[in-house]
Parts: sequence; C-alpha cells; structure tokens
Amino acid sequence: MQSSHAAGHVSASFSDPNLIASAGLVPLVRLAERCELATLIRRHVDLGVSAGANPAGKAMSLIAGMCAGADSIDDMDVLRSGGLNRCFAGIYAPSTLGSFLRSFTHGHVRQLQAAARRFTANLIGHAGLIPPGEPIVYLDIDSKVKRVYGPAKQGASFGYTKVRGLHFQIVTASTASSRPVIVATRLRRGSAGSGKGAASLVAEAIRAVREAGVTATIVVRADSAFFSAKLVKAVRAAGALFSITVGNTARIRAAVSRIPEAAWTPIKYRDAVWDEDEHRWVSEAEIAEIRYTAFVSKAKDLQVTARLIVRRVKRLNPATVPEGQGELFAAHRHHAFLTDSPLTITQAEPNHRKHAVIEQVFSDLEDGPLGHLPSGRFQANAAWLTLAAISHNLTRAAGTLADRFHAKATGATIRRNLVNIPARIATSARRIRLHLPENWPWFPGFLTLWTRTGHRPILT
Repeated sequence: MQSSHAAGHVSASFSDPNLIASAGLVPLVRLAERCELATLIRRHVDLGVSAGANPAGKAMSLIAGMCAGADSIDDMDVLRSGGLNRCFAGIYAPSTLGSFLRSFTHGHVRQLQAAARRFTANLIGHAGLIPPGEPIVYLDIDSKVKRVYGPAKQGASFGYTKVRGLHFQIVTASTASSRPVIVATRLRRGSAGSGKGAASLVAEAIRAVREAGVTATIVVRADSAFFSAKLVKAVRAAGALFSITVGNTARIRAAVSRIPEAAWTPIKYRDAVWDEDEHRWVSEAEIAEIRYTAFVSKAKDLQVTARLIVRRVKRLNPATVPEGQGELFAAHRHHAFLTDSPLTITQAEPNHRKHAVIEQVFSDLEDGPLGHLPSGRFQANAAWLTLAAISHNLTRAAGTLADRFHAKATGATIRRNLVNIPARIATSARRIRLHLPENWPWFPGFLTLWTRTGHRPILT
C-alpha cells in the first residue's frame, strides 16, 4: 500500500455537515429504545435538581458516546460532529453531561442501577444474551482497582495493588455457549478489600438474572479473595450453587494430604496426550475430591460441608516449595475450590477454571468506556460505572443480533466493525438515507443488525 498522489496534491477540510463517523449508533440507539432504556430511566431516576433534568436524555447521550468509543466526559463531543444531530434529537454538550453526573448521590446511583437491572433483563430476552434452554448459568464475581492520578479524586486510596485507585466490583452472567453480560456493579474506595460487600452484590445479581426470566441452575464462581461464610450463605439463601477457590491454608493442606493416591485422575491440561489403549489422559495435571467442612470457627449455621475439588500439577521448580510443607507438596502444586455443584468432578473442575472469562469483561471495559473514571466526585464515577456496564451490554447485544462472529467478538471489534462506520446522510420525501462505504467487509452482520432493530432493509 502506498500513497496515490504527491502530498502537495492532497488537501482536506472539516466542512461536510452530512457526514457521520458512527452510523452503527442508529441501530444501537434503536435497540436501547426497543428495550425501554429511556422509559426505565425516566421511571426510576429522579435527581431533584435542575442539572438532573431529563435524566433519560442525558444518560442516553452518555451511553451512545461510550458505544462509539468515548472514555471521558470531553469525548462526548463526538456526538455533536457532522450530521449526527440529523439522526438523533436531544444530544447534550459535555459540560451539561458533566454537571448531570456530578448531581448524583448514592441514592441516585441506586436508582440508576435499578433501571440498568431491568434494562439488562429486557436486553437478555430481546437479544438472547443468555440462550434459553441452557442448563446452567454462571455468575462470576471479581474486583479490580482502577488506577487514578491525583489525591483530589474522592475515594481514591492505596489498596493491595499499592497504586492509588478506585476499587470496583462486577458480576457477570454467562453460559457455556454465550459471552458474559454484566448484571451488577459497585464502586468502592481504593482501599476496600476485594470481597467487601460481595454477599449483597451477588444476591442482587441473582435476583436480576431471575427477573430476566432465567430458570436455569445458577452457579456462582469466585476466586479465593471472595471465600467467606457470608457469601456462601447469601448464595444458598438465593437458591444458587457456589464454586469458590480456597486459599492454601494449613487446614486445606491437611485435607489434601488425606486424599488417597489412587483417587487422583489425570485430566486434559496443557501438553496432555490421550492414551487410546487405556482410554485416559496422560497428563501432568490430576484431580481428586474429598468432603470438607469450611468455616468451622464460625457459628453452626455458617459452617458449610461440601466438595473440595483439588487439581495438582507437577512442580517444575522445587525451589518454590513453601517452607514447612512436606514431600506431597514438594512434588506438586495444588489448586483447590469448594463447591456444592452436582456436576461430576471432570465437569466441575474445568468449568470452575472458566471463571477467568470475567477478565475478558474487565479488558473490554478498560479498552472502552472505563478507560477513565473521569470525575473528581465519587458518586459521579459510580454512575459512570453503571452507564459503562449498560453500554457494554448494549454493544454485546448488538453483536449477538448481528451474527455468530460478532456474538463472541470483543467490544473493540464490535465498535470497529458495526458501530464506527462512516456514512453520508441524504434526505428524500422526509426520510433519511445513509450511504455507507462500498465493500465494507462486515456489511452482512450490519445488515442483519439493521433489520433486526426494526429498520427498513438496506438496498445493496
């Protein structure tokens, strides 16, 4: 590829009022409207101040900007470029949107989260984000410290990562055949522990999934930072199952040492080879399980007896053996989790490892609307986090409606292929027509999204 003309023969000007850079916002905003996002925000959110007037219109502006790639308040100016004001009414200036966010209190954030929860339920049903008929829906909870700069940002402090930041939690819902959607969020101080408030957030997430009409078995997955009696009790009280990693404590090591050597079964793992003669895996990883009672120092109603499933992997570097551990632990590294899942051990263990899918959601958020927590006000950032989750789910729903490839693509890929498509606006007989680029590689998916959001078929 090379330039077709000399530099002196090429000119440019920002002068065409009929061009737009993100034609995909048209079906995305229509999808949000069909799932009643604006109606739900009007019904649930009342800020009670002039800066909070028309919360639905301002929230829709913020979400649309995030779907187009905005990750700060100033970036919302992208909605006021070219001819987007001919495709949408009620686009607000960044300064107005900043004032709107700063008018949120904790109660108003909870109102916005209520609207987001109901919108996600509508979106799940409309776009099939959780396919019907799946026997198990997995809820994954995790937290992340979002680094910020400057001590003036409310709530910013140093936590276990040793960097100044704000610490947020999310809960995602997914199945074996679908990508995760965010069903609950919470912003905390940077110094908050990973598991602080997890029990109430998971209970809220389970209610949200049930409100979406999901009747499948729910399994809550989490890492060892969330291993607590309070979380397990909340999961069981909500009628769900749990699968939580446990730390390598003395009691866990004692339980592992009681597992008979004959109980260990090789599994498919890295570099594993299938032995046709013996019909088993020849692998450096093996699994076994034993009954285990957790939280024995707690009250009787908080103690839990369940399956302790352990994966052991050959230890390649004997120098890494923790001091004081015996020969059993010198030969292998052990990774254990506690679960009451009815799945067989060979199903439960790999499914628990798939908890890592939540890291893809963190990546999508940080590569998109959560590139920054843009305000100095804590509750403004909490509202921004909620809106970022809505935009993530809306983008995911658009990809799911488009085609199989975009149903599992990253958020950045969906924005590049289906949202940020340049177009020229033409009008005829009081109708708007978008002229899109010829030979757009992903036009079949866009055509499907366009028609499935209620628009007239595109002429090709």
